[in-house]
Amino acid sequence: MRFLRRSTTDTAAEEPETTEAVDVAGKAFTPGKGKATPKRRDAEAKKRGPVAPPPTTMREAMKRNKELRKSNPQTKEDRRAAAKLRRDRMMAGDDKYLLPRDRGPVKAYVRDLVDTRRNLLGLFMPLAIVVFLALLVPLPQVQSYITLLCTAMLLVMAIEGFVNGRKIAKLVRERFPKETVNGRSIGWYAFVRASQIRRLRVPKPRLKPGDPIPN
Repeated sequence: MRFLRRSTTDTAAEEPETTEAVDVAGKAFTPGKGKATPKRRDAEAKKRGPVAPPPTTMREAMKRNKELRKSNPQTKEDRRAAAKLRRDRMMAGDDKYLLPRDRGPVKAYVRDLVDTRRNLLGLFMPLAIVVFLALLVPLPQVQSYITLLCTAMLLVMAIEGFVNGRKIAKLVRERFPKETVNGRSIGWYAFVRASQIRRLRVPKPRLKPGDPIPN
């Protein structure tokens, strides 16, 4: 019954084929990592570490700014030059450097309307100084007269500011029909602009009183 057994020679001949099959399978099969590959931004954020929370106090903000200045190789003269450039561009009316409340063609048009008119509101700040000086006068009669005069002028200024605000809002709607114009916001912006001394207005007026507004 010898023919029922497998010979040693046959077994040895088959062994290399099994090994070769295992090797081929090992080359063709790549085992999984067991987890998803992290995104690039997540990996970079992990390297940088956690983001610092915003400062909660003024002292903490000043301390953080001081540390940033130390880490920044920019010199003091360079910072002054950059600050001067921002100030000059803001005063010139460059939208890139203006505050959000002053940006846009609508606000520029409102400023032109205010700057080309002569308003009693321009005396608001000098009037406040007069009222303060009147309180220092030891004569009650003089104080009462100055207070009465200032009160009347403030009333006239308030009426003028209200009327001018409505007119300016109407002109803005005619000039920019596609824009959504808030009459109260435009009127208050014009009131604040008109109440400032001309030399202190930011940005600086680009037109003089009486000049035509360019289209």
